[in-house]
Amino acid sequence: MAAHNGMDDRRLETIIGRLLQVGVLLAAAVVTIGAAAYLVQHHADRVDYRHFVPGGPGLRTFSGIVRSAAHFESLGIIQFGLLILIATPVARVGLAIAGFALERDRLYTVVSVIVLLILLASLMHAT
Repeated sequence: MAAHNGMDDRRLETIIGRLLQVGVLLAAAVVTIGAAAYLVQHHADRVDYRHFVPGGPGLRTFSGIVRSAAHFESLGIIQFGLLILIATPVARVGLAIAGFALERDRLYTVVSVIVLLILLASLMHAT
């Protein structure tokens, strides 16, 4: 049954599907650009596979990643692409909440809010 504002299940599915496509393609493009920049900048570096060296502290926080990407640092660009990839399903749930609310479907709106809260909590407590 369609809501009065023109939002129905099929339209919501189409919008959410497009969001997922755009999010994944944008993330892939950003990671690819970062990877190409990394290869250009580090093509002659020797790699030591005996020791794992994690990225610096600037690549472990949201603000650090954004700052690094804004300065066109290749690892920051790659990390930013991965953030876009992580944000895509979170945005999908947010869009579902808006769509279900517009459809006046309280049950699915509440369930989607709970899913969003779980997603956000898991992201906040990830180490």
